[in-house]
Amino acid sequence: MVRMSADERRESVIRAAIHEFARGGYYGTSTEAIAKRVGVSQPYLFRLFPNKQAIFLAAVSRCMEDVRLVFAEAVEGREGSEVLDAMGAAYLRLIVEQPDKLQLQLQTYVTVAAAEAAGETEFGEMVRTAWTGLWDTVHPALGADVKATTDFMAYGMLINTLAAMGFPAGHRVWEGLNPSAAPDDGHPPEAGGEAEGAAGAESPGPSPRGRSAPAA
Repeated sequence: MVRMSADERRESVIRAAIHEFARGGYYGTSTEAIAKRVGVSQPYLFRLFPNKQAIFLAAVSRCMEDVRLVFAEAVEGREGSEVLDAMGAAYLRLIVEQPDKLQLQLQTYVTVAAAEAAGETEFGEMVRTAWTGLWDTVHPALGADVKATTDFMAYGMLINTLAAMGFPAGHRVWEGLNPSAAPDDGHPPEAGGEAEGAAGAESPGPSPRGRSAPAA
């Protein structure tokens, strides 16, 4: 058996942490659960990361960067309305195929609020920087139009919330959005569970009243 390097182990920990924190949140997830998923001991886990907060920050940073890259890659070689459609479709595929990415985003916002209330600003600063990176990726792609960027991000947060609550396709809460904003099999992404295939991944992408707009 080939022995994994420390960098490979770190990567395994980040993937496991995304999965575990997406389900249990920061406060409800133990480092023991993460270590068990990776197949290492807790002492070894803390040789790779100094503490639980560092593991959480690494997981959140990876999640946000993955979302940013989805947007960046989607707009390559495209312009005009194609940009909106491409980013919308790419983000929808991400949260359908990798529901952990949706749930961890939601867990992150809750954790930031709790940390800020406790006077711990470091975590919030990191998350705000990462979220600004999403904005800065989308903004020029949308012609540096502040309103278009705001609409895109705002509708994306609505899609995140509706999907996380499990509203089925066809429910009236989706009426302000193009029908393609919800998976067409009647089962939107389940934020707390594994993806059941890529339902809706072939749709042209969310488009609120003609404007594609899923965002982290």
